[in-house]
Amino acid sequence: MSAYPIVFRDGTLVDGSGAAARAADVAVEGESIAAIGEGLRGRREIDCSHLVIAPGFIDTHSHSDLRVLTEPLLPMKLRQGITLEVLGQDGISVAPVRPHHIPETRQALSGLLGDLPEEQWRWERVRDYLKVLEQCRPALHLAYLVPHGTLRAYVMGRENRKPTRAELQRMSAELARGLGEGALGLSTGLVYPPCCYSDTDELVALGQVLAPRKAPLVAHMRSESDLIERAIDEMMEVGLRSRCPVHISHFKVAGRENFSRAAGLVGRIEEARRQGVSVTGDQYCYAAGSTLLGAILPPWAHAGGPTKTLERLRDPATRQKMREDIEKKGVLDWDSFWKWTGPEGIVISGIASGRHPEWLGKSVAEGAKAAGREPLDFAFELLESESMGVSMISRSQSEEVVERFMSLPYLNGCTDALLGDRPHPRAYGTFPRFLGHYVREKKLLGLSEMIRKLTSQAAHAMNLADLGEVRPGFAADLVVFDPTSIKDTATYAEPVSYPEGVIHVMVRGEMAVENSEITGVRAGRVVRRESQ
Repeated sequence: MSAYPIVFRDGTLVDGSGAAARAADVAVEGESIAAIGEGLRGRREIDCSHLVIAPGFIDTHSHSDLRVLTEPLLPMKLRQGITLEVLGQDGISVAPVRPHHIPETRQALSGLLGDLPEEQWRWERVRDYLKVLEQCRPALHLAYLVPHGTLRAYVMGRENRKPTRAELQRMSAELARGLGEGALGLSTGLVYPPCCYSDTDELVALGQVLAPRKAPLVAHMRSESDLIERAIDEMMEVGLRSRCPVHISHFKVAGRENFSRAAGLVGRIEEARRQGVSVTGDQYCYAAGSTLLGAILPPWAHAGGPTKTLERLRDPATRQKMREDIEKKGVLDWDSFWKWTGPEGIVISGIASGRHPEWLGKSVAEGAKAAGREPLDFAFELLESESMGVSMISRSQSEEVVERFMSLPYLNGCTDALLGDRPHPRAYGTFPRFLGHYVREKKLLGLSEMIRKLTSQAAHAMNLADLGEVRPGFAADLVVFDPTSIKDTATYAEPVSYPEGVIHVMVRGEMAVENSEITGVRAGRVVRRESQ
């Protein structure tokens, strides 16, 4: 028997299909899995005794869109065993963008994605951005979704109105062009401007572009709290009318008074699946979320883009109207982070300018007390002084609901990680936490099923071929970990902390992590949607 270039020997193979673990060697040749068996010989042999060999993990909701251009190793992701990230999330990202819109786009995205000097924005179309991603030579694979809000701004600006028929036709044409240039699908964030200004018919029209291509609509729904049933029903309607696959981003329930609705939400989705709607989703395994601090403002405050929002923040009468809407009691028709947790549950996690490090890691309530300000005034003034470039962590969810949703076979894992100054711990710990805390410690799911959800289920949701399983001919993207010790170490107090127990990570047949250390090899590629 001739020797293969690399063989992972004597490991426990969990191949991503959901099949039971088994003893096996895995041979790699070039960029692909060459063989699986026992007694395989290699010119280089990697001892995997007492270790699990699995497909590389797929992060279907990532916010590394700009960070990867300045830090192409993305060590916080590689060290988790992630070998592919899907960018372009929540309907708000970097392409397509008209050159004269770049300053406003940078300002709008700074709290979410960080900043990049304007002269380094060397793209307009999706294909241009994907080329820039390739040129940065990332350490892991990257894929991209056309962002709905970015598409809307490209065609019709950031106004709070419906598109004209001609504008909707242009949006559909631009979406088709982005898909033809390699984007996997469309993302939307229906709580973020300008996505939130769209209606269901607009989503259906765009879904009809996706459907024949089997490309997913990846949706941060219009509500994750008071009106969540209505939001679920809207997405199911979009899937039913357009026939496109629907993927629900970071499926959760926010606000204590809404936690009891979880079972009913699952029932609604499963009924839609019985009606033929293709529904999947993803989830991070924490009871706190993370987003822009500007999300505390009512949607109308964002109309026209960040420059208009800042003008409103500077106007005392308009600021008072914002306050009234934010402090309103009862059922709201928008997702109010302030209502969910109050200022005590909103933690400042990133400030794009680098100023005010004293506020990082503090709640808005703590920051306001230290500054001698009322909490909402403190938040308004921070957004104004930082030109909206502030991110937050919101402690708005329930661990019980997180666990209930984790058992759903059509949900896969994701980080949804903002990579700011003091990020949410999910930026460093999500995938090891799934395997250490929920599989080994809580025994919520078996190892084979959890790995299926983190690999092949994610590949299925994004319609990715030759990824997500360990089988001959598939991509040689592998993670080797110790099932007895894998765990997350990142906490809310100390979020920048690498996990334990992830031993080796292979990307495209090359070792990106070896003996738990980054090698510096950058073998990732841009994964484009295959023409269908």
